[in-house]
Amino acid sequence: MCGIVGYLGGESVTPKLLEGLRRLEYRGYDSAGLATLEDGVIARRRTEGKLENLITRLRSEPLGGVAGIGHTRWATHGRPSEENAHPHAPAGATPEVAVVHNGIIENYKELRTELAAAGTKFSSETDTEVIVFLVQRELQRGATPLEAVQQTLTRLEGAFALAFLFAADENLLIAARRGSPLAVGVDTESASIGSDVLALASMTQKIAYLEEGDLAILRRGEFVCYGANGESVTRELKSVSQSNVQIGKGEYRHFMRKEIFEQPTAVGETLHSFLDPARLVATFPDLPTNAKDLRRMLSVACGTAFYAAATARYWIEAMTGIVSDVEIASELRYRKAALDDCGLALCVSQSGETMDTLEASRLLAQRGIPRVAIVNNADSTLARESDLSLLTRAGPEIGVASTKAFTTQLTLLACLALTLAEKRQTLETETLRRYAESLMELPSRLFEALELDKKIAQLAHDIAEAQHALYLGRGTLFPIALEGALKLKEISYIHAEGYAGGEMKHGPLALVDEEMPVVVLAPSGGLFAKIASNAEEVLARGGRMLLISDAEGLAAFGGKATWTLELPKVPELTQPILYALPMQLLAYHAALVRGTDVDQPRNLAKSVTVE
Repeated sequence: MCGIVGYLGGESVTPKLLEGLRRLEYRGYDSAGLATLEDGVIARRRTEGKLENLITRLRSEPLGGVAGIGHTRWATHGRPSEENAHPHAPAGATPEVAVVHNGIIENYKELRTELAAAGTKFSSETDTEVIVFLVQRELQRGATPLEAVQQTLTRLEGAFALAFLFAADENLLIAARRGSPLAVGVDTESASIGSDVLALASMTQKIAYLEEGDLAILRRGEFVCYGANGESVTRELKSVSQSNVQIGKGEYRHFMRKEIFEQPTAVGETLHSFLDPARLVATFPDLPTNAKDLRRMLSVACGTAFYAAATARYWIEAMTGIVSDVEIASELRYRKAALDDCGLALCVSQSGETMDTLEASRLLAQRGIPRVAIVNNADSTLARESDLSLLTRAGPEIGVASTKAFTTQLTLLACLALTLAEKRQTLETETLRRYAESLMELPSRLFEALELDKKIAQLAHDIAEAQHALYLGRGTLFPIALEGALKLKEISYIHAEGYAGGEMKHGPLALVDEEMPVVVLAPSGGLFAKIASNAEEVLARGGRMLLISDAEGLAAFGGKATWTLELPKVPELTQPILYALPMQLLAYHAALVRGTDVDQPRNLAKSVTVE
């Protein structure tokens, strides 16, 4: 969601801030802005829309100075507009402070009423603006910048990451976090703030992640940090690995396309982290519980990560006999879940900063349940707070619609199911080896799936004409149908729904007509006859069907589908991972036909750090 950057250096700060914001575009946003300090005066430039609009404005209205903060905003309180864009500063010619904010101030209405009664004139609809007026009030009462921020933080309820710029000191930035992620960078003659390592990589060689409740005072070449209890604490500076923060599109038109085509490599690297190719056995660190004693486990996640966890439920229960529940993180938090017999929780999140998943994880910790984080960021809050962190090897994923992060989550979860089965001795050794072999073959099968790109681009013209679409699957392909429908919604804005094939006759069949495409995931094997009968129900109502199967399945269906895509025949374990790729390509090409923003779809954010 909202992105934060801040920089103190010895050169013009504007190019540094713009590069940091460019690296945060993947988060999704609807406005952008900068504030810099020059000759003791804070000046701001803000625009609605994409970063390019801000850059255009800066060409005619440049900002100088060697200290500044910047922001990309994803609207929560107040519509996208210049007035609501960050940074915020008190109205007037000489503001004393400017602030950028990621998160939500839950008690902002009460604070706004209090400030308005004292004569404050607000210029935005945001919750953030109360922060800057509270700080200014403390400054005017004689507080130092640090004291003013400390006093203000005691008044705030909710989640936030904050960065402050002060007119009285060009060698000072103050940062604070509660709930939302924030990191700082320090080099010999500079200091910087960023929402994540991608933003900071262009500014610094060393970063430190702020912990929950931290407040940091940054000056060129140094920073001091105070913990949630107000006492001085040390946060370790780590070297930034440039190899992990490259965000160029290379030869690709879009990040999403690049990331779709990176999946064979990303899946292969994830496999090599958790599977011994010589012995064909899973290799995991010790779990924070005894696998043999497990009777019930729980997975919590949001969005695409939830569908990865839902797929893994089939694997875990079939291979291990462990009852495997799956919960949407935001729902688990607000219901009285019976968790007393739960022996392990999997918390699945690409960024490791998803607020709902973090809060669900903390709830589980309070209940004494060991937690394993499955993340793509080893330094994320979720990874640091969990009992064990397992890292997918997707590398940076910039496109808002998840692709390689999803398939690497599935890959890791499949390997985890194998290791649980091995520890519990619920599968024969030869069966475990056969499963491991099918996983090792997966990268080459993914390459084969990507060869369908041109055919999918052609049929996407027909799909893109529709206003609605249905996706059907059974077994492990049911969550993939849900994910396929989500992808189409996210980037093409076509309304789509995923269903278990057996549910068609219980309602969704009423929607089928000659205008609605129905995507059917039907690999040959176990449940083919069942999903094929569901497909016949669609055809009998005049529906147009895209059948995705292997050669055996397509032959069995007899050429009755409107469109077909042939995937290689693979074992049931790897079917969901393989079948995810044509779902992604179909959504991508439909979005191209409709002319939507593929990498930054409207209203969406990559890392959802608010409730």
